[in-house]
Amino acid sequence: QVQLVESGGGLVQPGGSLRLSCAASGSIFKINAMGWYRQAPGKQRELVAVISRGGSTNYEDSVKGRFTISRDNAKNTVYLQMNSLKPEDTAVYYCNMDQGLSTYWGQGTQVTVSS
Repeated sequence: QVQLVESGGGLVQPGGSLRLSCAASGSIFKINAMGWYRQAPGKQRELVAVISRGGSTNYEDSVKGRFTISRDNAKNTVYLQMNSLKPEDTAVYYCNMDQGLSTYWGQGTQVTVSS
């Protein structure tokens, strides 16, 4: 079994920055894609950013140029640097990792962008 623990959420003013982290532990042998999703109240969960084991990245259009996903394979950790935050970025952010045929999810961390 694999456990994912997220950290770094919180309350920030518009235009501010936050950095989310997600560390995996447990039965890890080779994590493939790692990603961040978010779910705002009343909306479906959506993909924010994803990074392959080799470092290739993809972003949801609304966060391009503002968010950066990165990973440290040695630490089994994925990061999401969020800059120029907007109120519409407010959501619960979930990390996600693929290993073999299994997909694992973190418990979610709240990000609130408000003045």
